[in-house]
Amino acid sequence: MEQKVEQKAEPKNKMSLEFESRACNESFARVSVAAFLAQLNPTMEEVADVKTAVSEAITNAIIHAYDSQVKKIRLDCELEGNVIRVCVTDYGKGIEDVEKAMEPMYTTRPDLERSGMGFSFMEAFMDRLEVDSTPGHGTVVRMEKCIGRASGPEEDR
Repeated sequence: MEQKVEQKAEPKNKMSLEFESRACNESFARVSVAAFLAQLNPTMEEVADVKTAVSEAITNAIIHAYDSQVKKIRLDCELEGNVIRVCVTDYGKGIEDVEKAMEPMYTTRPDLERSGMGFSFMEAFMDRLEVDSTPGHGTVVRMEKCIGRASGPEEDR
């Protein structure tokens, strides 16, 4: 007779920040997420991956959502087991065509010498990326990464 051992799920740990859409706050957001992530004992590479993805999401909100106006950006992080979930929300102009915006090299701001690689970097450095946007109401970028796993991102999906 097989005995079932019930494992208790680790409780979620959450962090939320709201800050102004100023370029100087991009590094604040990146470092805050890295500090929160530290409790999972990530490798330096995992920390760098998450920081890069967060940096891209915040920079997109600053540059594209508000067109240089200073408004609010919300950053939510959640740890569950060995997974970090990051959600960056802006309340700006939104994205007309999310699929097109996610194409490598696509940018709406070539005047700022933007490379159009923000979403590509987020996809490359995180295990999961989801973008929801409503024109005139803002954008939500959700990212997820499993920490402490030697295998590739395609597993466990």
